[in-house]
Amino acid sequence: MHYLCNHNALFNAECQIITSFAKIFTLAHKAGFVNIIGFPNVGKSTLLNEFLGERLSIVTKKEQTTRHRILGMLNQIDYQIIFSDTPGILEPKYKLQESMMNTVNSTFADADHILLMIDLSRIREFGEAFMKKLIGRQGQITVLLNKLDLTDQPKAAEQHAFWKEKLPKSSVFVISALHKFGVKELLDHIVEILPESPPYYPKDQLTDKSERFIVSEMIRKQVFQHTSQEIPYSTEIVVNTFKESENIIHMGCNIFVERDSQKNIIIGSGGKMIKKIGTEARIEIERFFQKQVFIELFVKVDKDWRSREDKLRKYGYIN
Repeated sequence: MHYLCNHNALFNAECQIITSFAKIFTLAHKAGFVNIIGFPNVGKSTLLNEFLGERLSIVTKKEQTTRHRILGMLNQIDYQIIFSDTPGILEPKYKLQESMMNTVNSTFADADHILLMIDLSRIREFGEAFMKKLIGRQGQITVLLNKLDLTDQPKAAEQHAFWKEKLPKSSVFVISALHKFGVKELLDHIVEILPESPPYYPKDQLTDKSERFIVSEMIRKQVFQHTSQEIPYSTEIVVNTFKESENIIHMGCNIFVERDSQKNIIIGSGGKMIKKIGTEARIEIERFFQKQVFIELFVKVDKDWRSREDKLRKYGYIN
């Protein structure tokens, strides 16, 4: 399995040279795991992408777009931040969502620091058990009041006061991840509180996910963009072939749905929908890999896969 790295070779070479000098002069290096949590569609993936300068996590207007925990490494000369994008917090209705919530719960156990993201345009209350977890991690949580562009100052001030009362040992930032407001100041804060540590991953590594995973997510994004109701949530993408040459990548992918009626909608009249999904996915994949891409998509039925533990294990949701 290959893991994605930063494309900027010059930056990587400079990092290696300067890191060598840093060792000579015993320059302190910081590294740590920073997990981003919150309700669905609050801007977690947007923030991760902004930090990394890459479209690593897919972003759509629909809730529950993120299913997996995705690590993204921000590497600089004197620090490495391993950000973790997580599924949105919800009450599980089927086994896939149970797996997603298990992923969220695990973020409390392995984080050096937690970013709790709140959508200022849609305030939702956390349950009592979840609030107890937050209070138990005071000092290791930074509250992010996001989407300032969609609300007003009085509401932001009210939420700022609320969270300072609930978590008095935690910092509170008002930001707009989409418009980059307050993101630099937030990053400076994260770097400041990182523990001293050597890097956990190679300095040229961008994520723990493989090329096939990134491709599958980009295709799934287009399904979310162009279909509605239960169809995007019933879809799973599997990349069967990924053959890379110097100038082009050939890939073949299956789009699995739960019922024949969903298969017909994904294909569309005269194959129009599947062609649209493939075309727009290809454009985004080419932008990411900086190569020409040839992609074949096939639609298949895997009945009730979201509710079957064996299928969830097969698709990587359960270890």
